[in-house]
Amino acid sequence: MGSTVQARPYAALRRAGQAARTARPALTAAVIFTVDLAAVLAAGSAAVWLWSFLKPAVDPSEYLRLWPAALAYLTAYGMFGLYPGAGIGPVEELRRIALATTLVSLASTAALVLTREAGFSRGVLLGAWILTLFAVPLSRAAARTLLAACWWWGTPVVVLGAGKAGRAVVQRLKRQPELGLKPAAFFDDDAEKPPVWEGVPLAGPLKAAPEWGRRHKVRYALIAMPSLKRPELLAVLEDCGASFRHVILLPDLFGMASLWVNARDLGGLLGLEVRQNLLSPLNRTLKRLLDVCIALPAAMFALPVIALAALWIRRVSPGNPFYAQQRGGEAGRTIRVYKLRTMYPNADQILDRYLREHPEAWLEWQRTCKLKDDPRLLPRIGKLLRRTSLDELPQLWNVLKGEMSLVGPRPFPAYHLERFPSDFQALRARVRPGLTGLWQVTARSDGDLEIQQALDAYYIRNWSLWLDLHILARTLRAVLSARGAY
Repeated sequence: MGSTVQARPYAALRRAGQAARTARPALTAAVIFTVDLAAVLAAGSAAVWLWSFLKPAVDPSEYLRLWPAALAYLTAYGMFGLYPGAGIGPVEELRRIALATTLVSLASTAALVLTREAGFSRGVLLGAWILTLFAVPLSRAAARTLLAACWWWGTPVVVLGAGKAGRAVVQRLKRQPELGLKPAAFFDDDAEKPPVWEGVPLAGPLKAAPEWGRRHKVRYALIAMPSLKRPELLAVLEDCGASFRHVILLPDLFGMASLWVNARDLGGLLGLEVRQNLLSPLNRTLKRLLDVCIALPAAMFALPVIALAALWIRRVSPGNPFYAQQRGGEAGRTIRVYKLRTMYPNADQILDRYLREHPEAWLEWQRTCKLKDDPRLLPRIGKLLRRTSLDELPQLWNVLKGEMSLVGPRPFPAYHLERFPSDFQALRARVRPGLTGLWQVTARSDGDLEIQQALDAYYIRNWSLWLDLHILARTLRAVLSARGAY
């Protein structure tokens, strides 16, 4: 243990104070509030316009009297902690928005019935509810994408502990500014810790954090000291509880599932219940219903795209434009996964020769089982299909057959699966593979085997309908950006 920090240089304290003052929680909340208001009004207006288009007898001006419902939505969002919503992940945010929107929609409909207000169509009310469910999360995501890098965005947070755990937390928050937690300062008693990490200064010892937080009106404190002994930890919690409104303790559980972890009171002892969500029969049934409801219309829209791509492939490379590969499925079964062919028919021979002649490519193949400059790809059409992931569209048939799901761990060929530990292979085999997944929207082909394993295990243990909807929405963004796709 290093010597105790008595005081930090004035420059470090000044940088920490500036970081705390630059974040503007009130301004962030006001911006999100305005975005929500615009989304709710747009959704309501769109519902009225669409219904009046279908039923010309409807008078849109009659619905202007319902404008107070927009304030009811925003009030509900505030009660669900969505302003400014700092530290709330996108999946949890989606869940809260859906619950608040549904409650207000039901309450508004009930109020109209009880007050015997006539002239309001149920089609408009239903349409407004559905459109609001989509408009609010999408507008929030767009606002965060555009504004998260602004100096005023978010709310300041102090990190108690400048060790490995604390630095990992700061690194995560820096990489995901959309969460709205802006690290302002470290506090640690060890003088050997770096004076600055990722632009965040070490502002003083632990005992200085409460007073510093009060002076700069910081409401969030993250305690990232998993090695701290129990009496010392209790003392830190006691000191912080009087100064910070939100104190978040990060235990030594890095790599464990973080969504849907429940606290349990075991006779006065704290227990954390980690759910195995995707292994529940009820959840699997709900997931299958979601697959069918989305995959069926998606397959109908995809047919013209598949047909055009197949004709282009036949013109470039004679032969079957479709490709079926044996891959690992649920319960260890082997399934035939269908794709649009993006490679030459003799792709295996081309790959073997290329890896022998290019040692650096062999190392890349060993790390990810993929190549950025793949010599097997067909000219133009092969690269286009890969970059846009349109070569995966025929797998909608696998989804409808029940062999795959829309979202899940990707089905891998045997040579890829064999690279993973046996326990992880067994975990994957307990669920249906997916057309897209958390790994695809997070790292895509840039993720190595370790990242693939971590993200797939995280998804299986943390599954929810909200997580699936979030991944499906991010899939479109990942495909359009073509980041990490090759």
